Amino acid sequence: MTDLPSVPPGPFAALPLTTALDRAAERRTAPGELARALADDATRVLLVHRAHVPVTGAARLDLLPAAAVRDPAFGPPSDAQPVARWILLGEVEGATVLALVVPDAADATAPGIEGIAPQDVWSGLLRDRQWRTVREAAVTVPDDEAALAAEATAVAQWHDRAPRCPHCGEPTVVTDGGWVRRCEAEGIAHFPRTDPAVIMAVVDEDDRLLLGRSAAWPEGRFSTLAGFVEPGESAEQAVRREVREESGVDVGEVAFRGSQPWPFPSSLMLGFRARARTTALHPDGVELAELRWVTRDELRDQVARGALLPPGRVSIARALIEEWFGGPLPTPAAEA
Repeated sequence: MTDLPSVPPGPFAALPLTTALDRAAERRTAPGELARALADDATRVLLVHRAHVPVTGAARLDLLPAAAVRDPAFGPPSDAQPVARWILLGEVEGATVLALVVPDAADATAPGIEGIAPQDVWSGLLRDRQWRTVREAAVTVPDDEAALAAEATAVAQWHDRAPRCPHCGEPTVVTDGGWVRRCEAEGIAHFPRTDPAVIMAVVDEDDRLLLGRSAAWPEGRFSTLAGFVEPGESAEQAVRREVREESGVDVGEVAFRGSQPWPFPSSLMLGFRARARTTALHPDGVELAELRWVTRDELRDQVARGALLPPGRVSIARALIEEWFGGPLPTPAAEA
């Protein structure tokens, strides 16, 4: 059996959402740190609302000056926040960056009897801003800002899903600059959750690539196979199990290629190249509706004609495919 090629990191060295950030973790436990940061005019604040962030027309994150969000109505930036509002994201070019989590219901209030939108402080923050998901923003904003948005939305979504202690059910208090939820009843600290998932470019002896279409996707949309790592399982074992369960293909050698945070809501994608020992395809019919082996020429032709829709450029799946392909995929004729 031919071994997988030894290849350098290539496109995985600069994946979207992976830019290193100075998270200033040492500041999180310092008493009064959030309040000090908000009092500093150099501090910038990123709003997070329903896993969306604001962007400007100049393709940048819309970061607010601290002075714009010092109204006590936004919630005190205390060391023990009863509700998760403020998160210390880190430092950018020497300036502190905070996230302010906007309540989900902030834009749900109906206009008054005269048809005028409410004038509370939250609606004022939301109004006239361009809101984007992290996936949408990462296509246009600088890489470091995309990583900042991923960090902010991931932590905000964790707070939204974990307001109570999973052990005793009591409400928790937000501490450590927004990075810990402490159960006062149990004396337990709970930390943001990250779920490891594997995603793999499976190739056979003829160097064909295995692609699958999720049962939830429209006709023609294909990507590499992926799945979550189970408790007590290594990432390499998860690659072999997931491929076998979803496609019936037996995988041998597995080589790690790179990783990418995927805060939708809380995954860490671990990218692999894997060598198939068998080629008969048996889609499970539950997660995958269709499977196919493709050569480079077949993939080039199908993508160019719009007959096959590859994953977006933000995803590590695209990097895995293009590494095997040998370069960027062609632009479909309809988009040229």
